[in-house]
Amino acid sequence: MNEFELKTLSLHSVKKIISTNRVPLAIGAYSQAVLSRGILYISGQIPLHPETGNLAVGIEEETHQVMKNIASILKEAEMGFDNVVKTSIFLKDMNDFVKVNEIYSSYLGTQNYPARETIQVAGLPKNVGVEISMIAHQK
Repeated sequence: MNEFELKTLSLHSVKKIISTNRVPLAIGAYSQAVLSRGILYISGQIPLHPETGNLAVGIEEETHQVMKNIASILKEAEMGFDNVVKTSIFLKDMNDFVKVNEIYSSYLGTQNYPARETIQVAGLPKNVGVEISMIAHQK
């Protein structure tokens, strides 16, 4: 193998696409998650129910569905919420912050919370109220 072939092989071996049918299929040109060098990058998840494709209704149900979807991706990568090191939460309405935060934190089950930002946005895919992405690290 020449140097170019070795570099190409090395690049391919550091990126693994994580996909599960327990989460709705991606609705764009992206993967559900990518594992690279022990770090899992989970794409933003919206509250689509994996079996029906229906959207959850109301910010509480939306947040629960998003967190369930993320849990399924973490499980597929043989990780859990305790592996999460960074979370990004996107809200259509910052008045939903308290409700979303309460539900979000109930899934983490620890005081060792990941770094996080919460951002209000003008709109989200399919006009949902919440989208969450995470970064996790293998132990």
